[in-house]
Amino acid sequence: MKHFLISITLLCSAGCSMFTEKMGMQAEQTIANDARSVAAPMANAELFQSKQAVPNTASQMASVSRKNINHYVRGMMQDMAENLQYVNQKTPLAVSSFVFLDDEYDDASLLGNQLSESFMHELHHFGVAVIDFKTTDYMRVTPQGDFVFSRDYLELNEEQNFQYVLAGTLVNHQGGVLVNARIIGLMSKAVVGSAQGFIPQTVVDALGSSYRTDGIMMKKAGR
Repeated sequence: MKHFLISITLLCSAGCSMFTEKMGMQAEQTIANDARSVAAPMANAELFQSKQAVPNTASQMASVSRKNINHYVRGMMQDMAENLQYVNQKTPLAVSSFVFLDDEYDDASLLGNQLSESFMHELHHFGVAVIDFKTTDYMRVTPQGDFVFSRDYLELNEEQNFQYVLAGTLVNHQGGVLVNARIIGLMSKAVVGSAQGFIPQTVVDALGSSYRTDGIMMKKAGR
């Protein structure tokens, strides 16, 4: 009888041990399954596709708006410098206003005039001799200010010392303006350098022209 009780006790101990071990294995398996069921973090594209988040387009627009016209002119000037011929420090060059391709060639917009100013800076930066033909031979002093520039041809020299001119045309395009720039020999009419570029509409709209109404300076968007 004593041996029988000892045997039952041993069997019960072994059974409890096996049951405890089995429960432990099941718990570990459950934890492992739960760990595998946790979804991996989604990439940005997947997050946007799942519509769980909205892309921050404001920051993208801000990065574009921080780039002004000079940024795009700089890129076009670099392209032009790669194929530029005959123009150097000893060949004076002038820059004309850019005009719209489908408009009159004697009517420049604020955008066309600003492109001219920007290209003058870039040409000088590249070491090209630039002639500012709008500079008079004198300083005009008035109550409104002191001026040396003029757009009146009667106030400018009839003879100008430049052999080449940088000119260009503009074309309105969806989302912006296409720019066609080229350097032309005045005598030969040969194109000795060219470049093309695109200016986003947001950058164009950032320009503001000035006009006066009843003596008050006003601002309006450039054409």
